[in-house]
Amino acid sequence: MSSRKERKQHKKKSWTWLKVLGLTIVFLALAGGVYAYSIWSDAKDTVNKEIHKSVDSIETSVTKKKMKEQKPINVLLLGVDERKNDSGRSDALMVMSLDPKEDKMQLISIPRDTRTQIVGKGFEDKINHAYAFGGTEMSINTVENFLDIDLDYYVKLNMEGLSEMVDAVGGITVHNNIDWYDEGYYKKGYHYAKGDIQLNGEKTMGYVRMRHLDPRGDFGRNERQRQVIQAIIDKGANVGSVSKIGSVLDVLGSNVKTNMEFSDMKNLFFNYRSTRKNVTTYEMSGHSKYINDIYYLMVPQEEVSKVHNMIKELNS
Repeated sequence: MSSRKERKQHKKKSWTWLKVLGLTIVFLALAGGVYAYSIWSDAKDTVNKEIHKSVDSIETSVTKKKMKEQKPINVLLLGVDERKNDSGRSDALMVMSLDPKEDKMQLISIPRDTRTQIVGKGFEDKINHAYAFGGTEMSINTVENFLDIDLDYYVKLNMEGLSEMVDAVGGITVHNNIDWYDEGYYKKGYHYAKGDIQLNGEKTMGYVRMRHLDPRGDFGRNERQRQVIQAIIDKGANVGSVSKIGSVLDVLGSNVKTNMEFSDMKNLFFNYRSTRKNVTTYEMSGHSKYINDIYYLMVPQEEVSKVHNMIKELNS
């Protein structure tokens, strides 16, 4: 093979790696491109041996049947704050619905302070505490019960690994709606100017963590988290090559878990990749309430029903 052909094939492989890895990270890097069969083996080993983790709360056979028939699917995205000597909490909860027939993607954020029944515990608490009480399994069951929906997959990302992922793809660009200096998460005095800004990994963490300087509080922070996820998708869809595939693999293996097998990713890549062309987002809302001096967000049944119908309509 000539040197020119080798360079061309390396570029195609690197492009495909970026798609597969981005898809694993946030289940969203569904951009177009040619799938390089020669890299399947390495990718398959990474996904099935390091990233894949099954759960009892999702019926795999039902999900695989949906995928085979190219039907809409629902995915729980868990941004988990896991630190040493701490069971962790789900810092971000989103339900993503993909409709390959209509090329639609819907991303719904559930505020972490939402008060609801914790399935398996028999009492009401903040929805993000489900992860602390029972891990991924309890989070899945609680979200399904809260919205009266069926989930097909989950993707769990340790938020501490978000910094590494942003650096691995070479940084991201987001549109910032407010001007502030970071004096909280890293306390390095980063200036987040209003408008389009460039973020490296460390600066991204300050961007997604801040809430006290935002008039919208958690709602503003949730919006920034969605921005970062979308920015990673866009970067993955437009960068032509990745020079440090090994480092990206390390980030994935250390920080991402999903019940998706490599065969599922392959199916998604071929049949669901165009859903990113039409993305809609929604943030659930409610009113504040203190119970025993603890803050909760009380989401009215009308809002829950609205979101349930939004998901069901896309799944129909």
